[in-house]
Amino acid sequence: MRELGSTTWLDAVVPGTVYTDLLRNGRMDDPFWKDNEDRICALMEKDYEYRCRFTLLPGMLENHRVVLHFDGLDTLADIYVNQIHAGKAFNMHRTWEFDVKGILQEGENEIRVIFHSPLQYIAKAHKKYGNIGNDDTFEGFMHLRKAHYMFGWDWGAHLPDAGIFRPVSLLGIREARIDSVYIQQNHTQGKVRLSFQVETEWSAGVISEESPRPCSPELTYTVHMTEPGGRTWILEDSPQELTIDNPKLWWVNNLGSQPLYHVCVTLLYQGSTLDIWEQKIGLRQVTMLRKKDRWGESFAHQLNGRAIFAMGADYIPEDHLLGRTCREKTRKLLEACREANFNVIRVWGGGCYPEDWFYELCDEMGFLVWQDFMFACSVYELTPEFEENIRREFADNIKRIRHHASLGLWCGNNEMEMFVDERCWVTKPSEVRDYLFMYERILPEVLAKYDPQTFYWPASPSSGGSFDNPNDPNRGDVHYWKVWHGGRPFSEYRKHFFRYASEFGFQAFPFKKTLEQITDDPDDFNIFSYVMEKHQRNYGANGKIMNYLQQTYRYPTEFTTILYASQLLQADAIRYGVEHFRRNRGRCMGAVYWQLNDCWPVVSWSSVDYCGRWKALHYYARRFFAPVMISCREEGWMTREANMNRQHFTFEKSIRLNVVNETLKDRQIKVCWQLRDSKAAVLRREEQVIAVPALTAVWMDKTELPDVDVFEQYVSFQAFEVNCGTPEKEDSAGAKALSEGTVIFSYPKYFRYENPRLTWEIEGNKIRVSASAYAKSVEILNETEDLILSDNYFDLNGDTKEVEILSGNADTLRLRSVYDIR
Repeated sequence: MRELGSTTWLDAVVPGTVYTDLLRNGRMDDPFWKDNEDRICALMEKDYEYRCRFTLLPGMLENHRVVLHFDGLDTLADIYVNQIHAGKAFNMHRTWEFDVKGILQEGENEIRVIFHSPLQYIAKAHKKYGNIGNDDTFEGFMHLRKAHYMFGWDWGAHLPDAGIFRPVSLLGIREARIDSVYIQQNHTQGKVRLSFQVETEWSAGVISEESPRPCSPELTYTVHMTEPGGRTWILEDSPQELTIDNPKLWWVNNLGSQPLYHVCVTLLYQGSTLDIWEQKIGLRQVTMLRKKDRWGESFAHQLNGRAIFAMGADYIPEDHLLGRTCREKTRKLLEACREANFNVIRVWGGGCYPEDWFYELCDEMGFLVWQDFMFACSVYELTPEFEENIRREFADNIKRIRHHASLGLWCGNNEMEMFVDERCWVTKPSEVRDYLFMYERILPEVLAKYDPQTFYWPASPSSGGSFDNPNDPNRGDVHYWKVWHGGRPFSEYRKHFFRYASEFGFQAFPFKKTLEQITDDPDDFNIFSYVMEKHQRNYGANGKIMNYLQQTYRYPTEFTTILYASQLLQADAIRYGVEHFRRNRGRCMGAVYWQLNDCWPVVSWSSVDYCGRWKALHYYARRFFAPVMISCREEGWMTREANMNRQHFTFEKSIRLNVVNETLKDRQIKVCWQLRDSKAAVLRREEQVIAVPALTAVWMDKTELPDVDVFEQYVSFQAFEVNCGTPEKEDSAGAKALSEGTVIFSYPKYFRYENPRLTWEIEGNKIRVSASAYAKSVEILNETEDLILSDNYFDLNGDTKEVEILSGNADTLRLRSVYDIR
């Protein structure tokens, strides 16, 4: 590759990008380091050229067609084969094919791809159309079908990369090939009927797409299907249906297993194989349950006839440089989601449609995917050319993704119905009309053709479309930002009973070792330094963190303590919301927090930072998304916004415990709670066995504690499973709880924590941590801060806890708790 016009060619890697090739060749500085971003962004004012020379395979030109196939071109490209212009590309979200048989030659051939500047394109489009978008992105970004986040976001940099970011292939096609295979499922008691729709493409053109069977008796297909560890079906002569008795059903994480059936469709012409389509599918029924009830209308994922509570986070692209993404990096991120008990992941609409491996891994691990189409926070000019472009984009991605067991729903866009309804970004009436055309006419039409079985939702948030109160708390899904953007306290969540919260979040700083990826200057390790605020894209947000810190903790006097305290703020904020939503299961049926991951080292809402380090929030998520969870609705200063200097300063001190059972098994749960002093000595103890049916939440009676000393006393609580009248591991004394927690009744900054004198010992892959007093949010870090444990940021009641090392080296450890925020 080279800058267009330069005489210097650089080695390139495909799949890859301009930035990764420049970086690999030492022609570009690290774009994430300090403020290099500005200079790196300016490189995209130029055009770049890729060149590939190859020798044609013998016999390739004997095929009826030869197609040059690109799975991903980012974004504005001219393609040349042997110096002849083969075609253009102008949408990174599409696949692109060019007939090249007539311009290939025996022996050596050359392909050239010239990428034109995305910055120059959007600048010209902005002058022409004048549309506006969110303040964090470059003007005109909405006019180019390129991942929007590349032009900036309130967590993302301005790094509009380019390149051949997915594989390239040269396809020799004989009489015909498989265009797509669609398998519909009809479930009845104890069986599932599969319907096969095989669409084929003749070398001379496309066979009628309305017909699921080839239009020629000479063109047939066979279906070979294998059950995991079991039966095999071989169907010949273009079968249209297969009925499977006693199917192995696919379930989400923690509700069951994820069996995947292997399907192989072979296209034959006069008995000779032309093409093969192979995929894995899961047998399941999935939709959204929308049913009128006493609160409004339900909105819940319904899987195999069961309404499930959605637990997960919003996923953004994993890197600003797509050339650095890979299956193993995605696997590690999704394994972190599985460890944190996720069952849903929302793919946010301002990025890219993920790689095939993302969906394959979600199939394997048991996540339902809420899939946005790639539109976010803007309005679009619906010209005839734009409509044709996006229709093809929709078809390409629907056909690619629709067979995955993990696909839970399609969603039209991110936050556009809500903001267009409020006339944000709208400069002319046609933009409101075009919004309705795109998401309530065009997309439903395309889905009706290519994936009628999957639920479609017009926007997130939405109550069903047509600007009908899009963020209605009693219908559909909600984006709630009064906590954080609105500055409200964590307890504000408890005032709301959303049917499905698909976005709510709170920021935290990443780890010091992650920040060392952006600077090595000690002066930069101050949250208000230029470099730190250059890596904070939500304007003024470092100050917002400090404002919440003032409300909660004492002022930290050391940099890493600020990082630690910020992570506890984030974890507690989201915990307040999720525990409340789960306690009200049935009315509330989804808690998907913003956001899962980062695309560069940045201060953000993520629970897993750019380097893969788990923030405190991710460990909290492992607990508040646990299948069986106990939580406490306490009343105290944190819930009453108490002002101790008012004349009549009184407030309620009470607890009310709740156990939620997000499994398919009815459970007997022994609930225990203790009133303790700051040394963790038990002052009062209560216990009760309760029945918690499958997929329910059960409240216990409220207990008032009017005499509790809010500065020196707190409550601990645990849930144990009971089997035939005996707890899982004998009884609460020394037994391992299914779920546990603690609450205090003052602000954490006022509680008089004793020094817990934390100690630890390591035996094999286990770390045993002990405290001599109440220790809140115990953090275990190693030297490189990349230790991943079975639990972290947990509470100790003057006792010992053993955690497992999942990855990382524990030779050198350091521990702290809230006592150390000072």
